[in-house]
Amino acid sequence: MAALNILRRSETAPEPGAQAEVRQFLTFQLAGETFAIGILRIREILEYIKPTSVPLMPPFIRGVMNLRGAVVPVIDLSLRFGRDETAINRRTCIVIIEMEYDEQWQLIGVLVDTVHEVLAIPDSEIEPPPQFGSKIRVDFISGMARIDNRFVVMLDVDKVLSVGEMSLLSELSRQEEAQEE
Repeated sequence: MAALNILRRSETAPEPGAQAEVRQFLTFQLAGETFAIGILRIREILEYIKPTSVPLMPPFIRGVMNLRGAVVPVIDLSLRFGRDETAINRRTCIVIIEMEYDEQWQLIGVLVDTVHEVLAIPDSEIEPPPQFGSKIRVDFISGMARIDNRFVVMLDVDKVLSVGEMSLLSELSRQEEAQEE
């Protein structure tokens, strides 16, 4: 896997006296679109390892993996967004993200098509999320950044990977399985 590059974006100079905060984001591809997650939440990036499936889980939870003794759930972001399952190829990666839940840190793996690079993006270049026309839930989007004449969707990982919401969806999935029997 190639090394990640940090690019500085400073096409617009900040006004005198105004200090624009610059944050770093990991960009990745998912179903033909580019998304980004704040780098401070990323623990590591792994080559794809087939997760162990767990029965009675919602379809977007592909299973669990062993990460140095820790059990880490693997989420298929494409399925989480209501799209088709991610096709596994040689560039498919699992991005390990740190999430806080009940005052404890938990690791969650996110399945993506390919990882691109780390970008340093000033807050001044991030626009609010669109209120319509998005192919994913609006509350999953924290903003949009224009990079090289295209938009990058900035994800709100606290909403996308809400452990509470995913637990609720898992329980609903179990109830549906029980009703079908």
